[in-house]
Amino acid sequence: MGIQKIIIELINNNIIHSVPKEYEQLKGGTVSELYLLNIDGIKYVIKLNDPKVIKSEAIFLNYYNEINLLPKLLFVEPSFKYIVYSFINGSTNFVRKNKKEMLTTLVQGLLNNYKLAPNNIGWGWADQPVDSWQSFLLNEIVEANKIIASRLDSDDFQFVSNLVKKNSTYSKPYLLHGDCGVHNFIFNGRQLSGVIDPTPVIGDPLYDLIYAFCSSPDDLIKETIDSGVKHLLIKKEKNNSVLYEQVIIGLYLRLRTCIKHHPNDFKEYFKAWYYWKDVIKNVKF
Repeated sequence: MGIQKIIIELINNNIIHSVPKEYEQLKGGTVSELYLLNIDGIKYVIKLNDPKVIKSEAIFLNYYNEINLLPKLLFVEPSFKYIVYSFINGSTNFVRKNKKEMLTTLVQGLLNNYKLAPNNIGWGWADQPVDSWQSFLLNEIVEANKIIASRLDSDDFQFVSNLVKKNSTYSKPYLLHGDCGVHNFIFNGRQLSGVIDPTPVIGDPLYDLIYAFCSSPDDLIKETIDSGVKHLLIKKEKNNSVLYEQVIIGLYLRLRTCIKHHPNDFKEYFKAWYYWKDVIKNVKF
């Protein structure tokens, strides 16, 4: 669908009142097609993608329309060809050594506002759910191993798989962002001011926190994740051993993403991997 036709549809639906004097196609790291419209100083984002993807994102943004860190959903094309949402001013440039502050803002501004998933449809990816949270994580670990196996010790896959089987049951399915990393964060200066591009997941809110913690290779230490978790209200009572085992699982999944998309970061993540294996060995159970 062409952008000119979309603009006419938006005018007809009273989303915008005139043809914009300027618009631009945005570049991003996803398969989405994005456009930024500027009408009398008000900016709108148009996002096109596969209808299943657009529908999942629309459900998420509509479900959490009161959360200030998220863009406001303004229009959903009836057959889910595209959505329109508000533009969040700022930059995607993450400032290293700002992770504790970032995680605190994320927890207080987004994660603590999570609600139970609206329908009991399963766990994991909202558009392809499975029967349990454990099954979702095991599937992700298996897929990650296809990429990671040549880089880590041969027993690391079994080590992580056993951790998933040990303590990855969860009884309350929350609707999560699912791609909650620095690549989808908007910053004003050092302050986290927006979270964009959800890929909704149904599961444990701690998943999004650990995802954010692991999404950049800096400050991957106990003190940093501890500072974020202490603000998290939606959680089971977890001792440190369980929390740190969940971090190992999240870090393993991040290694896959690093190898595929950010290979220059692998040395730092590799170091963090062995740091966290030592943490697990030394923590009291």
